[in-house]
Amino acid sequence: MNFLRRGSASTSDQPADDASDDATADGRETVVVGDRTRTPGKGRPTPSRRDAQGKRRGPVAPAPKTQREAMKRARALRGTKDDRRQAAADRRKRMMAGDDSVLLPRDRGPARAYARDLIDARRNLMGLFMPLAVVIFVTVIVPVPQVQAIGSLICVVMLVMMALEGVMLGRYVVTRVRAKFPDQDIRGLSYGWYAFTRATQLRRLRMPAPRVARGTKID
Repeated sequence: MNFLRRGSASTSDQPADDASDDATADGRETVVVGDRTRTPGKGRPTPSRRDAQGKRRGPVAPAPKTQREAMKRARALRGTKDDRRQAAADRRKRMMAGDDSVLLPRDRGPARAYARDLIDARRNLMGLFMPLAVVIFVTVIVPVPQVQAIGSLICVVMLVMMALEGVMLGRYVVTRVRAKFPDQDIRGLSYGWYAFTRATQLRRLRMPAPRVARGTKID
């Protein structure tokens, strides 16, 4: 009986010795419980994504210790915002003046500037596109069938006339620009759409701002 007990004890001690030698790749030991192997936790919570990103970005500036230091930081931050606001205002001013260095690619170049002059010098029915959109909205919400019918008819007629005028204006602009710049590749669809979209905008909202008055003769 003692022999059986000693054998069972030595047998039960063997997995424990083996378990103490086994370890996971991150330093955690593997514990054998019965017939299953269990790896205990790391002993610390997994850091969140925000904490991990914060550590990669570097240390966070300490909080101000005095009111004077807090006011100094606030003035520095306010100065940075003012600089950005001033830079944005200067950029917008240069865009309104037609400075090619700050304009969007679609607005750059002498050919585009000439096309804008041709559009801005004309009186176009398409300039009423935005007011017409307001009229359409009003006729839709007014609960009077007669007003809705009349308003819808007027809007349809105006839209058809604007579409025809847009086609004619696009062909006019493309013809004039090609004659003015024969060495450049003037794409009819691109310049025609450019003329249409600019003509549908209110004059004071156009970017760059018009540099010619209505009725000016453009050579």
